[in-house]
This record gives sequence, structure tokens and C-alpha cells, in this order.
Amino acid sequence: MSRRTGGADLPLHGGHVPGWLSGRMSRLGAVIAQAIIHHYGRDEFLRRLAHPFWFQSFGSVMGMDWHSSGITTSVLGALRRGLTPMADELGLYICGGRGRHSRETPAQLLKIGEKTGLDGNELAQTSRLVAKVDSAAVQDGFDLYIHGFIITRDGQWTVIQQGMNPDRKLARRYHWLSEGLESFIETPHAAIEGRKTGTIVNLTDRRASASRTNQLDLLRSLGPDGIVRKISAANTTKEPPRQGMLPHLSMPEHHEIRPENIMLRRLHGALAAAAERGPQDFSELLLTPGVGARTVRTLAHVAEIIHGTPCRFDDPARFSLALGGKDRQPFPVPLKVYDKTITLLKQAVESSRLGNDDRLAALSRLDEASRRLERTASGPALAAYIAQEKAMSASYGGRSVFGIEHPDQTPSKHAAC
Repeated sequence: MSRRTGGADLPLHGGHVPGWLSGRMSRLGAVIAQAIIHHYGRDEFLRRLAHPFWFQSFGSVMGMDWHSSGITTSVLGALRRGLTPMADELGLYICGGRGRHSRETPAQLLKIGEKTGLDGNELAQTSRLVAKVDSAAVQDGFDLYIHGFIITRDGQWTVIQQGMNPDRKLARRYHWLSEGLESFIETPHAAIEGRKTGTIVNLTDRRASASRTNQLDLLRSLGPDGIVRKISAANTTKEPPRQGMLPHLSMPEHHEIRPENIMLRRLHGALAAAAERGPQDFSELLLTPGVGARTVRTLAHVAEIIHGTPCRFDDPARFSLALGGKDRQPFPVPLKVYDKTITLLKQAVESSRLGNDDRLAALSRLDEASRRLERTASGPALAAYIAQEKAMSASYGGRSVFGIEHPDQTPSKHAAC
């Protein structure tokens, strides 16, 4: 059966992703997806997307606001733009999105059905049912405004939806996975994440089976008017039975990253792995003028996104330390490092398609070293690490929604990145 994995707080943020970042997110997101699909297969990529903690980490490593609800829209948009040109080659199709894109999902699925031989009508009906469950059967106070449908040519799919509650300035994201799905009305979710905002009426819970049956019986025997009269006469002072609590990831409202938001030993493990494996596995890269250890440190975080196990993503904020954030938190996006990272990953994926997996294997070794070294590695305090990144930001081509970073009055040595 599909599993519900818990929840997370997602502060509701407005704004948009600037062009200089959205294009890079499309390229980086696409090449990470290609690496995962090449190494683990399409179904595994769907499982990653259906994991709410991995999804948040994925958005964070691409330079989006690490705690924001905007990650959902931006990641789905980046994948749609980056993967659509190679959809037939990968056998992976990205449909839907926010607003207008959401409403176009059924029509898009019909076209995919014509192209792949899948039943497009059934897929379109699935899309509608999933949206209906999260908008009507799970009454939690959040109105849906995002619906993303990712499907493979084999007919496996993941749905990612998001609702908003403007009064509380919160969003809730819902994850679905077709693998193991047996019913749309009984525990169908792979995951739901969002802040607890009071009693949730969840008619899809298996414990609500009797309630669903009784509601139909009441409707048949009493009719709508009879039900209204019964409710009016009922004693409403009794509290409803409480549902069991699920694991909950709390994404805080504060913009800055604080020590309690990350597991520092994992950061130190990634830094140590970059220092240990970088000179061995990326010696050719490090000999390229202008390329230095900073890019390898980013690769250590990206390697974990590609190869990490589910338990590694319970501190999504840590992945924003790879390429910063568009709002200058934890530091401006280092565009030179970003571009070099994309170039290296593209070269690795291209080589793997030609039968040479050496560079993708180097990323796997980098991830293994991070996990091994985090047990003993030491390193800078979080504040010191972020301060150093901000000090070097101009040298790395730092940029945020506030503009391009400029060096201070003190001349600084140009750093390879």
C-alpha cells in the first residue's frame, strides 16, 4: 500500500523566480534527474519526488528559498522546462503545475496517452480523482492551487499537489505515488506535509471506512434535508476522536539558517569528503583554470541528492549551503560555481551515455565518503561558514534578488571556484 510519511510546515511566500536563476534551475534539475534515472531508473526518480523531505532538499540545492512554499512551483516548473525536450528519450513526462498549467493536466495526459499507448482517458480521470481527494475528501482548510503529474511511459506516476491557507499564511503539499496504490479513497497518500492547523476531516483514512459507508446510508435513507435536521438536533458538545499523529517536519518562518536547522556533522562530512576525494576523483577538473575546491564542495551536496538514502533529508536547510538562495539566505547564489557544477554534471551524464561511468561513479564515492567521514570530521561553526561564503560572494559571482554582489573596499585575492 502507499504510505503516508508525515507533514511539514511551509510558510506561504509570494514573489517569483528571476530569469537568471530559473534557467539554471531547469538545467541543474534536469541533469540531476538524468543522473538518478541513469543510475537507479525512472521508478526510483518517481519515489524521490514522492518523498516530501527529498523534494524540499532538491529545491534547496538548486538555490530556491530553503523553507518556502515556492519550492513546489519552482521545482515542478524547472523539471517541466528542463526535461520536456528529452521526454521521449527518457520516457518521463511532466504535466501540470500552478494555475493554468494545473488545469491543462488532463489534456496533456490525453496527448501522452496517444504518444505512448497508455490509456489517456484513464490517466486524466486519475488526475481529477487525486485532485478531488485532496480538495474534498481531506478537509484540512487548504485550497489547492498546484497540481503536478509526473508519469513514465510504463504508466507509473507521481502527483504533487499544494494547497494554501491565506489566513494562516501557510501552504500544505501532498504527495502521491502510483506504486502500490490500491484505492483512491483509503489511505492513498504517499505523503502529506503542512503545519497542523486544528482538526482535519480525513475521509480517506482507513479508520474512516465505516464513516464513508454510514454517510452513504444516511444520504439514501434521510436525504439531504433529513441530514440537516439531524445535525441541527444533535448534541455538538462532544469532541471527535483524535487521529494518530504523523511524523512532522517543521519548516520555520525565519529566513536565516540557524544551527538548529541543520545537522552540522553532515555538513562537516561533506566538506571533509570534498577535501579527501576531490583531488583524487576530480583532479582533471581542479587543474582547469578558475575551477577550485568550492565547486567540489557543491558536488558533495549534489551527490547526496543523487545517491542519499531517505533518512538523509530530514534537514533540507543543509542543502542550501551548496548554492545559496535567491533571497541571499544563507548567502547569495554563486553563479560561477553554479555554472561549473552544471557543466561537470552534464559531462558526467554525457560520458555515462557513451558507456563511461567514471564521473558518475566519482559522485557516488563522494557521497560514500561524506557518510563515512561525518562520524569523525570537524569543521567550522555554521555562522563562520556562512560568513566566509558571504565574504567570498563577489569572487564567486554572487547574485540574489537584491542584485549582484560587489567586493568591499578592501582588495581581495581572486579565488578559484
